[in-house]
Amino acid sequence: MVRIDDLRSRFKDNLQDGVLILAKLLNVDKSYIYSFGEREVSKEIEDRFIELMTKRQKGYPIQYILEEKDFMGLNFYVKEGVLIPRFDTETLVEYIIEYINESHKDNNIRVLDLCSGSGAIGLSIAYYCKNAFVYGVDISDTAVEVANINKERFNLTNVEFIKGDLFKALGGLGLEGGFEIIVSNPPYISKEEIRSLSNTVKDFEPLLALDGGEDGLDFYRSITRDSKRFLKNEGLLIYEIGYKQGEDVKEILFKEGFEDISIIKDLQGHNRVVLGIKRN
Repeated sequence: MVRIDDLRSRFKDNLQDGVLILAKLLNVDKSYIYSFGEREVSKEIEDRFIELMTKRQKGYPIQYILEEKDFMGLNFYVKEGVLIPRFDTETLVEYIIEYINESHKDNNIRVLDLCSGSGAIGLSIAYYCKNAFVYGVDISDTAVEVANINKERFNLTNVEFIKGDLFKALGGLGLEGGFEIIVSNPPYISKEEIRSLSNTVKDFEPLLALDGGEDGLDFYRSITRDSKRFLKNEGLLIYEIGYKQGEDVKEILFKEGFEDISIIKDLQGHNRVVLGIKRN
């Protein structure tokens, strides 16, 4: 048997993560770890803690270890195989929620979330905008599994997740021309940039959710072109982008005939969102 304080002190260079992992293993609040450091834990807990802290020191994401990530005030389940939700993406979601409340507050609407991953975007919209029915599409079995777990976690009925390749997943559902909003945080890292990502990202998060092709713009081209068949007149197409991609994505929307195209910055002052309106 070993005391909590003694166990935690073995990883002095990363005490914060040690507290979080111990709290997870003991199923207690992290304040317990600080308050009851003299208490002993079992050999099983000790071995598991050392195993997880060793993984963490090698760059394995803490979110996968804890199996959770806060986003938009909600606690999402995550695991290896889905992209970890980022704070920057809240800029995109906050805009959509405000847009729905201003432009569609008295109407039931449909929203399509492409490359939905853990469901962070689509579920946040469904949670805060009960008049929206959200379809989430992802090509990954793991992503759809995790998104559905989060759907149940938040007790939402106004969401459906579908496995498939972008708009092909909607074939036969009669949804052409049926969406007021199409949103996507697609893979947008270029081949060259992937090589320069931190090991924590490129070694452990899914490449499928990162790789946007040679220049990082493949998904923007494809989704923008095909979205016109699924958006209603006056429908909103809105993307998260890499901070250097604003003008390029704006040009893609312009060439496909979208109007009122604009770029929104995140709280760091970086270009983060591009949007446009479809008009027939």
